[in-house]
Amino acid sequence: MDPTFLHQIAGSPKAELHIHIEGSLEPELIFALAERHGITLPYASIEALRAAYAFTDLQSFLNVYYAGAGVLLEAEDFYQMTRAYIERARADNVIHSEIFFDPQTHTERGVPMAAMLEGIEAALAEAERADGFSSRLILCFLRHLSEESAHEALAQALPLLGRYAHRLIGVGLDSSELGHPPSKFERVFAQARRAGLRAVAHAGEEGPPDYIYQALDLLKVDRIDHGVRASEDPALVRRLADSRIALTVCPLSNLKLCVFDDMRKHTLKSLLDAGVAITINSDDPAYFGGYVNANYIAAADALTLSAAEVRTIAANSFEAAFISADERAGMMARLDRHWDAAQ
Repeated sequence: MDPTFLHQIAGSPKAELHIHIEGSLEPELIFALAERHGITLPYASIEALRAAYAFTDLQSFLNVYYAGAGVLLEAEDFYQMTRAYIERARADNVIHSEIFFDPQTHTERGVPMAAMLEGIEAALAEAERADGFSSRLILCFLRHLSEESAHEALAQALPLLGRYAHRLIGVGLDSSELGHPPSKFERVFAQARRAGLRAVAHAGEEGPPDYIYQALDLLKVDRIDHGVRASEDPALVRRLADSRIALTVCPLSNLKLCVFDDMRKHTLKSLLDAGVAITINSDDPAYFGGYVNANYIAAADALTLSAAEVRTIAANSFEAAFISADERAGMMARLDRHWDAAQ
């Protein structure tokens, strides 16, 4: 790739709309937190843990992911993890981030949701005060668990909304997709919407296009996370393009989890060409080999994206963000200044 174009991509302001904060937990911090809490990990060293990142599908990743998250026990742990992510996001010129967290992963180990939010919020508020780093939080339900468990997670979150309403603005759906359709969670998403929360859902990563339809029609989501299999249904592609329902695409994740066996086969560009509001994100960057700039660069290189297309993808990220019109205008202005100067 041309070094000038590489510099333009890296320096571009961007929003990240698909980042699991637990998926930013690097091996070094996992081992440090394990030592702090006297936890014996099933890996002898940092190198051994990294060697386990040879995933064959989503479930093989989740097995390692949940084991790593087991070192998160106190508010300070969540603070350190979030602060480390922010530093990497800033380095990639992310100016707004909408961060997923998985409370059920932790409450089943006795960690109170209040501790998670306290630690994450402390890091996000600190970054906002320091340089205006903008952020929101999205509580994700684990789809391999029951809807009853999701209702319990939402019930624990609702009393905390008063304190965190400025940050906790939505619910999502993640974890094992196959065999767990969005329809399983229709009632809890309806309850979340009644509480004033926005909605997103993972759909169409490993699951079929029908899961995207379910997320749109039953969960009434505002964005689709992944959604790369939408390309299999031309009517769905037209609907996404016409409605400007954004897809939060994660190229390196898709490659690492064998959704595609070659980045050149990725559907990102064909969906973009069809008018779909594609965004690029990092998903679980500690496990998938790259934060957001690495994902932009990998996709741009393999799919021969133009500067105009990369600019459009970055603009889509601000268009699809859950922010005010004034916030969006300010971020778009920063984006325009960057790309206009690059011409």
